[in-house]
Amino acid sequence: MNYTFDVGWSVRVATIFLACASGMTVVAPSARPEARVSHGSGLASKKSPPVDAPEDPALLATLAQVHTGERLVLDADSPPQQIFDAFVADRVTGERRPLDRGLLGLLRSLAGNHPGCRIEIVSGYRSAKLNEMLRKKGHHVASHSQHSLGNACDFRLVPPGQDTGLDPRVVEREIRSLGWKGGVGVYPTAGDWFVHADVGANRSWVN
Repeated sequence: MNYTFDVGWSVRVATIFLACASGMTVVAPSARPEARVSHGSGLASKKSPPVDAPEDPALLATLAQVHTGERLVLDADSPPQQIFDAFVADRVTGERRPLDRGLLGLLRSLAGNHPGCRIEIVSGYRSAKLNEMLRKKGHHVASHSQHSLGNACDFRLVPPGQDTGLDPRVVEREIRSLGWKGGVGVYPTAGDWFVHADVGANRSWVN
């Protein structure tokens, strides 16, 4: 079988194809723009609203143990009763007994009238051994002391900026003005400059 190849026809087809190809415009798909991200956007709404930290209770006074030099902060919450009991433990034997809670409350009330003062603890709990030792040395100590029952505390109240405690007679009047119903003893001598307060019977004395 013989085939005749028409050169002219082939040239015409090629010409038409090139003409069509030259007129075409190839458009590449445009890149999709990325969405703009605003840094920090929405972060504020995710944070919890600021909460003020609770303030510490105001300082009322400093408790000072005259025999050991120890000190404690006194405010509406401190010291806890157990810490206070350890603070006023027997200074000879180390024995401790819970003091009546009313005594620590009394010290807080007095300190509230003298913010920033120093309350010097002269005597808290006394063991029978210490109590008898003080009696033999001639101190004005009862044989059945309220101290040995955990019912008494001897102390001085020293105002801010002063070295000497208030007159014990002044402190006694202040204690009574607070409605204290227990015993209050006043020791206004140079060697025994302090006030005794206990939760026993309502009585007063001066030594």
